[in-house]
Amino acid sequence: MTSYAKSTRSSTRHPGAAAVALAATAALVAGCSSSSDNKSDNPLSGDGKASGGTVVVGSNNFAESILIADIYGEALKAKGVKVTYKPNIGSRETTYGLLKNGSITVLPEYNGALLAYLDKNAAPKTVAATTAAINAKLDPKLTLLEPAPAQDKDSVTVNQETAKKYNLTATSTIADLKGAAKDLVIGGSPEFQTRQQGLLGLKSVYGLEFKSFKALDAGGPLTQAALKKNTVQAADVFTTDPTISKEKFVVLQDPKNLFGFENVQPLVYKSGLDQKGVDALNAVSAKLDTATLLDLDTQVQSQNKDPLDVAKAWLKSAGLV
Repeated sequence: MTSYAKSTRSSTRHPGAAAVALAATAALVAGCSSSSDNKSDNPLSGDGKASGGTVVVGSNNFAESILIADIYGEALKAKGVKVTYKPNIGSRETTYGLLKNGSITVLPEYNGALLAYLDKNAAPKTVAATTAAINAKLDPKLTLLEPAPAQDKDSVTVNQETAKKYNLTATSTIADLKGAAKDLVIGGSPEFQTRQQGLLGLKSVYGLEFKSFKALDAGGPLTQAALKKNTVQAADVFTTDPTISKEKFVVLQDPKNLFGFENVQPLVYKSGLDQKGVDALNAVSAKLDTATLLDLDTQVQSQNKDPLDVAKAWLKSAGLV
């Protein structure tokens, strides 16, 4: 998340900095995201708040965010809520502002990445403390609903060649790069270079200084391809990315918890969602765990299924429609 990254997810990205990644992934996303079901071709089209009681479900510019947004939207529709979609908008730096002004009503978030965006010095030790810390900084027009058990964390991941060269395994930690980092190129979203849950934290928390940084996308196809081709030797890859096992990448452990908690959690414009909608989204969170999220991501990213179809099928299997 952290995007990104969610941090990124990060997390998450200034609209100007994200433009390259957005352009590069637009064709991919368009190919796997439904063009029907009231999805706008332009994610930033329209201005002001949704009219007529319509709930606008937005997503950031990476595949998993679009998938979760589809899950949220279809769960709301099943309860009689009128929904429109604004998928693939961009980074948190963009979507947070759109939430604050009511242009979008619901957005899939990652609690740790959102907190890092709101308060870079926060270091909560539990999910509940993470939510409390977010609420202390959150715009008063917004609220967080219940977190899901599902987590998708940013990570420092190395390719097979680098892992072999430096004897890195699934039990190795980020700290194990201390001697090697000066010879490695690390890649990630443009914002990864300036975020605490990025290069800043890798230096301050783990003492790592890399040879250079290559701006790519938020854990997407550019990052995956660069890591596979050894254009970068390490990268910010989301931990539920099916590419990790497919390409035998190695995710390094984060014992100092730089990337924190990354539970999937709906962020909502308060006045735009009634209790019926709140209950529907909390019901989704209660059933969405990490194993399920990885399976759904695999269907979309590896099997090229439409995320809307995957969302509908899972909601049905989970008894939520």
